[in-house]
Amino acid sequence: MTYNSPFVLNVIGKGAEPGMFSGLGAGDAKILSPGHAFDLPVTGIAALVAARDIAGDAPLDINLVATARRRKKLLVADMDSTIINVECLDELADMAGLKPQIAAITERAMRGELEFESALRERVGMLKGLPLSALERTYAERVRLNPGAKSLLATMRANGAHTMLVSGGFGFFTQRVAEAAGFHVERGNVLLDDGAHLTGHVGEPILGREAKLQALEQAATDLKLDFAETLAVGDGANDLAMIQKAGMGVAYHAKPVVAEAAGAAVNHNDLTALLYLQGYSDSEIVRA
Repeated sequence: MTYNSPFVLNVIGKGAEPGMFSGLGAGDAKILSPGHAFDLPVTGIAALVAARDIAGDAPLDINLVATARRRKKLLVADMDSTIINVECLDELADMAGLKPQIAAITERAMRGELEFESALRERVGMLKGLPLSALERTYAERVRLNPGAKSLLATMRANGAHTMLVSGGFGFFTQRVAEAAGFHVERGNVLLDDGAHLTGHVGEPILGREAKLQALEQAATDLKLDFAETLAVGDGANDLAMIQKAGMGVAYHAKPVVAEAAGAAVNHNDLTALLYLQGYSDSEIVRA
């Protein structure tokens, strides 16, 4: 379906029906998923404000999406609490009996209250002496792909997109998660060890906010893509730069500072929402 309007109101959530927003549209709605997701052509931001006001506290993700270059050719995704269900560093801390102390620092860093790099060094330092077996245990027992991750990757790849997992977490996990989810490439930080235990140090330079942005920029350059053709998704403050640079920047179940600054926010649905945001319908989604 080709829209005459430059924007659509994209609505996702159980019970989502175009009739809820009658009077806001500038054309006929397109059902992407019956009773779950639809597009409504609109003229601009006023429709988004009105729709969110109408929805109130209903568990709907409502976003204004440009119709031009809507299906993205590059996906750059954060890992922890975005593609997977946990913060790996916090789970390693649990293995060391330090989860409350380390998780508190993680929370502040993800909210943008602490500089990411120094907060990472501090937390890793607290894990000095942790056996390497704790990494394997953490991955096996705690790490799970978030719902919709495999379908997101499979569908975008089937439509020619390049996919990158770029994490402020650790390569031990990014390598395994990238393979499990179906990413083309991955990047993460390096936890240093002495062959048996963590040394309490992380490899430099640290992959943080600026490095994530640079990864997006470099990939777009290498693939000869305009930024309008890119999608970045994450939940923490260290994801903000890439989210704001991408053509479609999505805050996924994110910290308030991220949700407020992102172009789109998914607060109630799983990762298939990123496909509906791009205009994919159920019949086009590769269920994986």
